[in-house]
Amino acid sequence: MEAFSDGVIAIIITIMVLGLQPPHGNNIHALRPLIPTFLTYVLSFVYLGIYWNNHHHLIRATNKVTGVILWANLHLLFWLTLFPFFTSWIGSTHFAVIPVLLYGVDLLLAAIAFYTLQQVIMRSQGENSLLRHAVGSDVKGKLSLFLYSAGILVTNLSVYFAMALYILVAIMWFIPDRRIETHMDSDHAHDD
Repeated sequence: MEAFSDGVIAIIITIMVLGLQPPHGNNIHALRPLIPTFLTYVLSFVYLGIYWNNHHHLIRATNKVTGVILWANLHLLFWLTLFPFFTSWIGSTHFAVIPVLLYGVDLLLAAIAFYTLQQVIMRSQGENSLLRHAVGSDVKGKLSLFLYSAGILVTNLSVYFAMALYILVAIMWFIPDRRIETHMDSDHAHDD
């Protein structure tokens, strides 16, 4: 499951980078119209990196994979595969309302899918699972869902404020979430 997910994320990144088209001119000013596309690409790339990193830790803390877990994982990958489409659309429309709104919806649905995957794994491992202890109350995850929702709601008022909220979530998660790793390391220390 991890190798398949890694491959899908690598393909998503490849598709996104192929969406970056070179400018028609040959001077620095020719790059100016490409700034929205490039900035959205950077944000989407960071998000994919965050999901890849956290997915790796999530799977590392999983002791068995069930059919329900496989479907929950595919649900997450579905929303991630839409990143290139919305990234390109935002860039080509220079942050128009509908593309930014739907990008936020995709970010929210990917976050819900990750939360669902996490819950399915914890349920399959029982009440005393390492993952359940590591995740705890998941304040950062819940705050992310709130900020995505707020971004979606304010898009009509200001696409830049909405994008700022999406950037804020990425900043929150940019520093790798060490909860699972820390619990796994302490669990292995107790085994020794």
